[in-house]
Amino acid sequence: MATAHLKSYNQTPRKVRLVTELVKGKKVSDALVALEFLPKRASEPIAKLIKSAAASAKAQGQDMDTLKVQSIIVESAGMLKKYMPRAFGRASAIRRRKSQVKVTLS
Repeated sequence: MATAHLKSYNQTPRKVRLVTELVKGKKVSDALVALEFLPKRASEPIAKLIKSAAASAKAQGQDMDTLKVQSIIVESAGMLKKYMPRAFGRASAIRRRKSQVKVTLS
């Protein structure tokens, strides 16, 4: 079992989950190929995270050909709140959401 974490990634968890649902349960090589051709912004950091977990598994002496993405969890990592001036002296909130991703290979 090898794990890797991506903390404070600047994209909403909802959009990142669209990418992670694609690779759940797949072999590492198949997941990386799928992410390479996916036209989503989150696909590159998720691929990098899976490669990091695979390198960690290789350092532990596990076989690279049998590794699968056992679980990949996307959670909220808080948000940056700021305000934008609007008409008639009002202000509207802008919420920049962040994601936290945890990958487990087995």
